[in-house]
Amino acid sequence: MIPLVIVGANHRTASVGVRDQLFVDDAEAALFLRALNLPEVLILCTCDRVEAWSWGGDPDLLIAALRGRSDDAPLYTLTGDEALEHAFIVTAALDSLIIGEPQVPGQVKAAARLARLAGTIGSGLEGILDAALSAAKRVRSETAIGEGPVSIAAAACQLARDLHGDLSSRRAVLVGAGDMGELVAEALLTAGLGHLDVTAPRASRAETLARTLNAHVIPFDQLTETLPQADLVLSAVGGLTVTFSADRVARALKARRRRPVFLIDCAIPGDFDPAVNRLDGAFLYDLADLERVALKGLSSREQSAVTARAIIAEEVAAFGKERTARKAVPILVDLRRWFEEQRLGVLDENLPSSEATRLLINRLLHNPSEVLKEAAAAGEDWEAMERLLKKLFRLE
Repeated sequence: MIPLVIVGANHRTASVGVRDQLFVDDAEAALFLRALNLPEVLILCTCDRVEAWSWGGDPDLLIAALRGRSDDAPLYTLTGDEALEHAFIVTAALDSLIIGEPQVPGQVKAAARLARLAGTIGSGLEGILDAALSAAKRVRSETAIGEGPVSIAAAACQLARDLHGDLSSRRAVLVGAGDMGELVAEALLTAGLGHLDVTAPRASRAETLARTLNAHVIPFDQLTETLPQADLVLSAVGGLTVTFSADRVARALKARRRRPVFLIDCAIPGDFDPAVNRLDGAFLYDLADLERVALKGLSSREQSAVTARAIIAEEVAAFGKERTARKAVPILVDLRRWFEEQRLGVLDENLPSSEATRLLINRLLHNPSEVLKEAAAAGEDWEAMERLLKKLFRLE
């Protein structure tokens, strides 16, 4: 059995509050790991999970260390093959709250780096990490597990890129200070948006939001003049009256010389007149539209996860076979050394080549021949030995 032990809690077993208590930040990781006094251990902390991985460690020590941070944490303990499969699945982002999260392999690498700095990692964990990261890379290249948005903000980013391509040269304006508008704006900036203006009916709200997003403030009464410059318009006002009439958007499109504009209605009730949908060059999406795109992406990832898990099963099996094969290495080293001793002994006798090779063969076969004869005479299972010899030397 592979001596891997994993103890931890994840998004399915523990609340955010409990996971926050268990969380070990980078600054205290070395102290936490060294205090365990285990030869090989790392701590993996993400927004989804906190897990201690150890090669040959005592599960009770890991449990006690985590309980010391949260005494009522619902911890799970995995060992052997079950722990190995879990490590591969986690690294491939198949056990994440959002399947296929691209950050997970990087988080695993970061956990390994902290363990190296603490001096608590060796060939056992290194071997598992290398194999798990290789499997995760294969999952990424052979499936669509990381494709398709799975949140409203991610859907908005994908649609923006589909329409405008590279966002670094694009301008956007965020109208209003609704939470969803801020969330989408933040995602667009992370995706590389070049410039963001913020405006709101209340200037103080716009100024606060602009500081949060590192954006520019424009007066609300100058919105009409700003619209023709905007490649993306996010609206999160949510008032009782429509903020963007079809006529207002049409005038902006005319000033843009019909260059397309991506309109995101983040408000409930909506900020855009439905008639905007009929304007050439206006691509209007409300929250329901974005949710449908996100659900489609989630469904695609779930389908890809079936193929991904089959890949992981192959990689886990291959790792297990490779580990088992290593058990033969010491005896093979001894066998080669003994063969080399016999070869050098024959060469020292300075015999003609034909006689030397005959003598070498006799010496190499002497011990196996005697052991087989003795086993047969003693009534031992010499037939099993015979089968093994035929298999080793492919005599059949």
